[in-house]
Amino acid sequence: MNAYRQLTTTGTSTRAASALTGLPRAAEARDRARPTPAPAQPSPVNALSEAERQAIRVALTSDDLVDLAPAAAFAVLLEQGRYLGSVSTFYRVLRCDDQVRERRRQARHKPRARPELVATEPGQVYTWDITKLKGPIKGVYYDAYVMIDIYSRYIVGVHVHRRESGFLAAEMMREIFGAHWIPHVVHADRGTSMTSKDVAALLDDLDAIRSHSRPKVSNDNPFSEAWFKTAKYSPLFPEQFPNLAAAQQFMTDFVNWYNHCHHHRGIGLHTPADVHHGRHHAVTERRRQVLEAARIEHPERFTTTQTLPKTLRLPDQVWINQPEQPAQTPAA
Repeated sequence: MNAYRQLTTTGTSTRAASALTGLPRAAEARDRARPTPAPAQPSPVNALSEAERQAIRVALTSDDLVDLAPAAAFAVLLEQGRYLGSVSTFYRVLRCDDQVRERRRQARHKPRARPELVATEPGQVYTWDITKLKGPIKGVYYDAYVMIDIYSRYIVGVHVHRRESGFLAAEMMREIFGAHWIPHVVHADRGTSMTSKDVAALLDDLDAIRSHSRPKVSNDNPFSEAWFKTAKYSPLFPEQFPNLAAAQQFMTDFVNWYNHCHHHRGIGLHTPADVHHGRHHAVTERRRQVLEAARIEHPERFTTTQTLPKTLRLPDQVWINQPEQPAQTPAA
């Protein structure tokens, strides 16, 4: 490479220099673009020698200092008339040996199992939660207790009270189970009312399985959270309620509209009431007949042979945290 550069600096063309040295012309450009290694940095004048570092290790791991923090060990060594280095130096030496860590006993919580619940028809899994409704003045709120059937999205019950209480939650459940049916599973988050003795005793007496979300994981109760957003983002939802009676009346009216008039995308654009009470079969058949008649009249407007589009199909299963399906290996 040096011969190539000497030829080019004396006026020889790059093509001739390449022919004389046997190096391609691009090799010189690559060599010039290659970063030059940084020169070795000299050791700082205040750096400890290996013997001094070993002396710190021996002192800090001795029987009288091994259980002390580096700052406390520094003070003890000074009182003994020994200076081996600063506190930060002690930390650096210990860090190099991976000896800087928390040595006190820490609270360890077992990982919570992820709830995995499935419903294939109404009445199998109910989920419930409590949301706050703004009252007439700042600091005044009303608590709306809402229970949902996850398969049909039907609101099986809603109560609005002045406070949150496990006793009130149990009373709501007794009313709901008497009017509908006792589900297999009742799911909720880990609020004080959800984990109260009143609710636990009631569900145990009815042989209903209690299921709870993991701590601080709102996605474990998605149906309740989604319904609260649907209600509070409604154009009719007020900024605040003048009194408890107004909050109760609004929630009653909204739930009635939601159950009987709202065409829910998650259940094939049926209303929750139709799915909950089994009327969706007749509705599906009417839709199929209308679409088939339209297909016969205008076949050019339909690109698929499917009678019902995907948006109108009711799912076979509804999950809370569906397990991941194992990847299928392609056949050889």
